[in-house]
Amino acid sequence: MRNTVKGNVAEGIPYSAAVIGGGLCFVSGQFGTDADNRPIGDVEQQTEIALDHMETVLKLAGLSLDDVVKATVWLTSLDDFAAMNRAYRTRFPADPPARVTVQVERLLFGAAVEVDAIAAIGMG
Repeated sequence: MRNTVKGNVAEGIPYSAAVIGGGLCFVSGQFGTDADNRPIGDVEQQTEIALDHMETVLKLAGLSLDDVVKATVWLTSLDDFAAMNRAYRTRFPADPPARVTVQVERLLFGAAVEVDAIAAIGMG
Protein backbone atom coordinates (compact mmCIF):
# COMPACT_ATOMS: atom_id res chain seq x y z
CA MET A 1 0.00 0.00 0.00
CA ARG A 2 1.17 3.53 -0.73
CA ASN A 3 -0.02 6.97 0.19
CA THR A 4 0.64 10.17 -1.67
CA VAL A 5 1.54 13.41 0.05
CA LYS A 6 -0.16 16.41 -1.45
CA GLY A 7 2.07 19.44 -1.56
CA ASN A 8 2.94 22.34 -3.77
CA VAL A 9 3.56 20.67 -7.14
CA ALA A 10 4.08 22.32 -10.50
CA GLU A 11 0.83 22.68 -12.39
CA GLY A 12 0.37 20.34 -15.35
CA ILE A 13 3.13 17.92 -14.34
CA PRO A 14 1.88 14.50 -13.16
CA TYR A 15 3.71 13.77 -9.91
CA SER A 16 3.20 13.74 -6.16
CA ALA A 17 5.14 15.87 -3.70
CA ALA A 18 6.00 12.60 -1.96
CA VAL A 19 4.91 8.98 -1.84
CA ILE A 20 4.95 6.84 1.30
CA GLY A 21 5.36 3.09 1.00
CA GLY A 22 7.30 0.28 2.59
CA GLY A 23 8.24 2.36 5.62
CA LEU A 24 9.85 5.02 3.46
CA CYS A 25 8.88 8.46 2.20
CA PHE A 26 10.12 9.31 -1.28
CA VAL A 27 10.22 13.09 -1.71
CA SER A 28 10.14 14.39 -5.28
CA GLY A 29 12.82 16.78 -6.47
CA GLN A 30 12.64 20.21 -4.89
CA PHE A 31 13.86 23.43 -6.47
CA GLY A 32 14.89 26.78 -5.04
CA THR A 33 12.05 28.58 -6.76
CA ASP A 34 9.26 30.96 -5.86
CA ALA A 35 5.53 30.21 -6.15
CA ASP A 36 5.72 30.87 -9.91
CA ASN A 37 8.62 28.41 -10.30
CA ARG A 38 11.21 31.15 -10.89
CA PRO A 39 14.66 30.37 -9.46
CA ILE A 40 15.63 32.61 -6.54
CA GLY A 41 19.21 33.79 -6.09
CA ASP A 42 22.46 31.92 -6.51
CA VAL A 43 23.08 28.21 -6.00
CA GLU A 44 23.55 28.55 -2.25
CA GLN A 45 20.24 30.37 -1.87
CA GLN A 46 18.47 27.98 -4.27
CA THR A 47 19.73 25.06 -2.18
CA GLU A 48 18.44 26.67 1.03
CA ILE A 49 15.03 27.23 -0.54
CA ALA A 50 14.90 23.72 -2.05
CA LEU A 51 15.58 22.30 1.40
CA ASP A 52 12.89 24.60 2.87
CA HIS A 53 10.44 23.12 0.36
CA MET A 54 11.64 19.62 1.22
CA GLU A 55 11.13 20.29 4.91
CA THR A 56 7.56 21.44 4.18
CA VAL A 57 6.78 18.23 2.26
CA LEU A 58 8.32 16.09 4.99
CA LYS A 59 6.21 17.87 7.64
CA LEU A 60 3.09 17.09 5.61
CA ALA A 61 4.14 13.43 5.90
CA GLY A 62 4.76 13.75 9.64
CA LEU A 63 8.53 13.66 9.15
CA SER A 64 11.52 16.00 9.29
CA LEU A 65 14.94 16.41 7.74
CA ASP A 66 16.25 14.26 10.61
CA ASP A 67 14.44 11.31 9.00
CA VAL A 68 16.22 11.66 5.64
CA VAL A 69 18.47 8.66 4.94
CA LYS A 70 19.39 9.38 1.30
CA ALA A 71 19.47 12.49 -0.86
CA THR A 72 20.33 13.16 -4.47
CA VAL A 73 21.50 16.60 -5.58
CA TRP A 74 21.54 17.64 -9.21
CA LEU A 75 23.65 20.65 -10.19
CA THR A 76 23.90 22.28 -13.59
CA SER A 77 27.59 22.91 -12.83
CA LEU A 78 29.89 21.07 -10.45
CA ASP A 79 31.67 24.43 -10.08
CA ASP A 80 28.75 25.21 -7.74
CA PHE A 81 29.42 22.21 -5.49
CA ALA A 82 31.01 24.26 -2.68
CA ALA A 83 28.15 26.79 -2.64
CA MET A 84 25.54 24.03 -2.58
CA ASN A 85 27.45 22.21 0.13
CA ARG A 86 27.56 25.30 2.39
CA ALA A 87 23.76 25.47 2.39
CA TYR A 88 23.34 21.69 2.61
CA ARG A 89 25.67 21.47 5.62
CA THR A 90 23.52 23.94 7.60
CA ARG A 91 20.54 21.56 7.32
CA PHE A 92 22.49 18.36 7.92
CA PRO A 93 25.27 19.50 10.32
CA ALA A 94 25.89 16.13 12.01
CA ASP A 95 25.36 12.60 10.74
CA PRO A 96 24.16 13.68 7.28
CA PRO A 97 22.26 11.24 5.09
CA ALA A 98 23.90 9.30 2.29
CA ARG A 99 24.11 11.52 -0.78
CA VAL A 100 24.91 11.52 -4.47
CA THR A 101 25.67 14.74 -6.34
CA VAL A 102 25.38 14.72 -10.12
CA GLN A 103 25.97 17.33 -12.80
CA VAL A 104 23.26 17.63 -15.45
CA GLU A 105 22.95 19.81 -18.52
CA ARG A 106 19.66 21.46 -17.52
CA LEU A 107 16.99 21.43 -14.84
CA LEU A 108 13.33 22.38 -14.98
CA PHE A 109 12.46 26.05 -14.57
CA GLY A 110 16.06 27.09 -15.29
CA ALA A 111 17.05 26.10 -11.75
CA ALA A 112 20.70 25.52 -10.90
CA VAL A 113 20.02 22.83 -8.27
CA GLU A 114 17.42 20.17 -7.49
CA VAL A 115 17.30 17.95 -4.40
CA ASP A 116 15.22 14.84 -3.74
CA ALA A 117 15.27 12.54 -0.73
CA ILE A 118 14.23 9.29 0.85
CA ALA A 119 13.18 9.46 4.50
CA ALA A 120 12.66 6.52 6.83
CA ILE A 121 9.46 6.48 8.85
CA GLY A 122 9.95 5.87 12.56
CA MET A 123 13.57 7.09 12.67
CA GLY A 124 13.16 10.35 14.59
